Amino acid sequence: MSKRRSIGFIAAALAAAGAVTTVCFGDALGMAHAQGAPFGTTSRPVEVLASAKPWLAAVPGGPQALRGKVVVVNFWTYSCINSLRALPYLRAWNERYGDKGLVVVGVHAPEFGFEHDAARVRLAASQLKVGYPNLQDNDYAVWQRFANQGWPGFYFIDAEGRVRGYRIGEGEYASAEQLIRKLLVEAGHDPATVPASPVMGTGVEAEADWVHLGSPESYVGYDKAANFRSPGGLRKDRSTSYAPVGALGLNDWDLTGKWSVGGEFAALDGAAGAIRFRFHARDAHLVLGGARDGRPVRFRITIDGAAPGADHGADVDAGGWGEVREDRLYQLVRQSGAIDDRTLTVEFSRPGVRAYVFTFG
Repeated sequence: MSKRRSIGFIAAALAAAGAVTTVCFGDALGMAHAQGAPFGTTSRPVEVLASAKPWLAAVPGGPQALRGKVVVVNFWTYSCINSLRALPYLRAWNERYGDKGLVVVGVHAPEFGFEHDAARVRLAASQLKVGYPNLQDNDYAVWQRFANQGWPGFYFIDAEGRVRGYRIGEGEYASAEQLIRKLLVEAGHDPATVPASPVMGTGVEAEADWVHLGSPESYVGYDKAANFRSPGGLRKDRSTSYAPVGALGLNDWDLTGKWSVGGEFAALDGAAGAIRFRFHARDAHLVLGGARDGRPVRFRITIDGAAPGADHGADVDAGGWGEVREDRLYQLVRQSGAIDDRTLTVEFSRPGVRAYVFTFG
């Protein structure tokens, strides 16, 4: 896996994929950045935002108030680790420059079905302290007008309504902030009194350990699944009993128990079941959905067969225990010592839980 994939290769792949392409660019650190807009972006981005709806958190004064402002537009989705790790910077820019002529606008473009639910997005935004205006873009209308190509996507719009910068992926936040300051000066504002101090994410929002990141985003649903190793392979859209393979290679995974694997996720049908992944990273996450009856689903993780101890993530304790209550990303592992190949096992206590995608950091 490379954090600096060929821009030309990716552009060709995106073009071949069709009008709407959704890609998380967590392994493409600062993958694309430009002084202007990407090919196909609307020449009137503020007008697109002003006519868009619904707004989950409104622009003060209404969308028309964006005219004459410097605007940062962030395409995000709340279960995406790459989007989550960008939030500390967006919050900082909003707090530092909100009274200097800047408006940060989130455009929530869902990756999974549960993220279309406005109530869930509002709850997630509140929990994540997204205090700036936020737009729900379920049908990708704004995404298409901006010609966005992935999460997180950033557009920097000057006070004249022109896109002056565009980025996909994580990283290069210091240069992005310098661009914001430049656009504010051009608009007649003075950000000189605001220190551009470093931003440090904490918890799940902490920057990835890029040096040791050796595992890619890995989907469980069959639409994008790869490296599945249970004997017999995936059985699409039918309840099937799966068994673990003898040994997993790096970035391989398997299932144990009775599961139904759909295009987006695998749902546990049996009384108990497990999913394993062999990974190389400091952090390991899994996007999970709760049971349809609304009751919590208890789970336990182990790392190489043992409780995680000090290496537990934010959503489990030192014994490896956690609960699925909401449809979201769960941080299962944050290692504090040497990074090596490890096998993560997640065991669930009852049916109904849904597993969507593993992500790492």
